[in-house]
Amino acid sequence: MRGAVLYGPRDVRFEERESPRIIEPTDAIIRTSLTCVCGSDLWPYRGLEPINGPTPMGHEYCGIVEEVGGAVRSVRPGQFVIGSFATSDNTCPNCQYGYQSSCMHREFITRAQAPVLRVPLADGTLVPTPGVPSDDLIPSLLTTSDVLGTGWFAADAANVKPRSTVVVVGDGAVGLLGVLSAKQMGAERIIAMSRHEKRQRLAREFGATDIVPERGDEGVKRIKDMTKGVGADSVLECVGTQQSMMQAIHCTRRGGYVSYVGVPHGVELNGEELFFAHVHLHGGPAPVRRYLPKLIDQVWNGKIHPGKVFDLTLPLDQVGEGYRAMDERRAIKTLLRP
Repeated sequence: MRGAVLYGPRDVRFEERESPRIIEPTDAIIRTSLTCVCGSDLWPYRGLEPINGPTPMGHEYCGIVEEVGGAVRSVRPGQFVIGSFATSDNTCPNCQYGYQSSCMHREFITRAQAPVLRVPLADGTLVPTPGVPSDDLIPSLLTTSDVLGTGWFAADAANVKPRSTVVVVGDGAVGLLGVLSAKQMGAERIIAMSRHEKRQRLAREFGATDIVPERGDEGVKRIKDMTKGVGADSVLECVGTQQSMMQAIHCTRRGGYVSYVGVPHGVELNGEELFFAHVHLHGGPAPVRRYLPKLIDQVWNGKIHPGKVFDLTLPLDQVGEGYRAMDERRAIKTLLRP
């Protein structure tokens, strides 16, 4: 089997890898229908996150079950399934609290940019769809595996409520689907912070009422001006840099909520500054499994169309170009067809 392997900065290759097989009785093997490149994949791709030798890549996936271990009960061969980037037994205390991405038996999926994938803890990780979907529905279903689930968690963790004012920091796929999620949760005003015309258009299509291109202190000032000096009720931080985190905190009203779902790199918080900001902070790896049934239902029934974040489709063997296009911001998100 061939799959994507990262060798070093900007060096992704499509090459022979060992074919997955059942190792534990709780495993499942799925034939990947679609996979994609995630914004978080760009951190190691750019050399900003170390890797230990050649590293198989990919953590967003959906497809048909080919084989299951002897202990698997909730999925069976022939079903179309979707799973999270973090496996979960869905029974441990952390899972029961709704934080399956911190399952006490968690493993991270790291080999999904390939035609076949082994999924541990299949019963707690994989969710079947009502049937085998049509081809045009699969891209939107794929987003539930991570990018939509993460955008939904960002809105949920930021306590987005009907008639609230929401700011989204970050115009990547997660930020754009954070806009969509806030709209679904009833936000009245959604301000997307973006300086890229194509992403601005999609943000508006997903529900943004305002676009703010400024960043940093200028961006904060603009948000304060737009909210009569108060700040937003909820701010979604979807980038993971020091600037984006501080921008999010400073855009929030006193007593408001900040969620952070961008994988942090170099983010440090000053205790005294945070103390006087008077905001709620909540975030981390999105517990996608918590939301999968609801999000699958919304996509299946045509209530939302998150697959619009894919603006470049390539065969899987051109995965290297998919990374380059996102790195150079020629693409919002690359869809890969095995």
